[in-house]
Amino acid sequence: MLAPFACDPGKSRGRRTYEEESAHRSAFQRDRDRIIHSSAFRRLKHKTQVFVEHEGDYFRTRLTHSIEVGQVARTISGVLGLNAELTEAVALAHDLGHTPFGHTGEDALAACMEPFGGFDHNAQAIKIVTLLERHYADFNGLNLTWETLEGLAKHNGPVLGTPPQALADYNAEHDLELETFASAEAQVAAISDDVAYNNHDLDDGLRAGLFNEEQIRELPIIGACYERVDAAYPDLDFIRRRHEALRRVFGVMVEDVIDESRRNIARLDPRSVEDIRAADRQLIRFSPEMWDDLKIIRAFFFKHMYRHWKVRRMRRKAAIIVREMFEIFFDDPGMLPDDWQRWAMKSDEVQRARVIADYIAGMTDRFALDEHLKLVDPMAMG
Repeated sequence: MLAPFACDPGKSRGRRTYEEESAHRSAFQRDRDRIIHSSAFRRLKHKTQVFVEHEGDYFRTRLTHSIEVGQVARTISGVLGLNAELTEAVALAHDLGHTPFGHTGEDALAACMEPFGGFDHNAQAIKIVTLLERHYADFNGLNLTWETLEGLAKHNGPVLGTPPQALADYNAEHDLELETFASAEAQVAAISDDVAYNNHDLDDGLRAGLFNEEQIRELPIIGACYERVDAAYPDLDFIRRRHEALRRVFGVMVEDVIDESRRNIARLDPRSVEDIRAADRQLIRFSPEMWDDLKIIRAFFFKHMYRHWKVRRMRRKAAIIVREMFEIFFDDPGMLPDDWQRWAMKSDEVQRARVIADYIAGMTDRFALDEHLKLVDPMAMG
């Protein structure tokens, strides 16, 4: 049974291009399935989070991260009586707009695009699912429901002020009500992203040797989880001990979100999804105590992981690669592949820059490395 404030697929605001509904799948199930079958979703396999694709097979990619976010989101959504299919659709699609090389690539591309309307990965995800995916006969994009598009646009909260250009362009033709909060399902997807990356950054950082278990045992939440494992399993081997501790950290965060969200929902007593949208704050969130603990953990990550010299070196290289590719293609769009070249050369400078940004943003880490090499190395073929 869905809660009264959950999104009902039978009451969806529909798709921009009309389609007959499926006899076997709800509208939100179809959205989820289209996302999974999209080219952009498959490309996430070779886009990494903190590390670059060639640095190791065991580090998270955008694909494995998105699957983890979807799993957490379905769990929380089910407990709160929300629509799990919509939650999962937003969770699986939330990173589709990311560039190669993680946030470093996005920062570099945003700097290149600053004179041309900027670049934002959330807005790029909207552009991908409404325009750049070109597989269906009747429409560009995936023709997702209004509710899924709303969730992608504002799962992190209302979009106030001037929205990123790609989002503004779409919203002008199909109003996503950017000034309001998104559904509770989209809010669950957003908090599940936080839960997932806080946990897998712990695992990936330990695996990479950027910090050790003695250091993280000094942190809130984590130290207590290790203590509980050691008390229950005093002779546990190294690998199992780490896994047992980190999965407990995961559980503590999920339980906190569920408990705090239940309290927030009880205070508001929403009777419809419109009550969720009209609220004065996000309802799906960490408790203040958990948020304080997470700020300490994130500060540790910034010091020992994101600003580690090994990571900083690779980030600098990644930024140079993105910047140099953009400059080369902007100066000579004839060096783009045929389809992209046609779009770029028929455009003014602003549109040319946007075409180039779309091309670069869609690259995987591996493809970006190869493409850059072909552009700058006289000995490289292609």
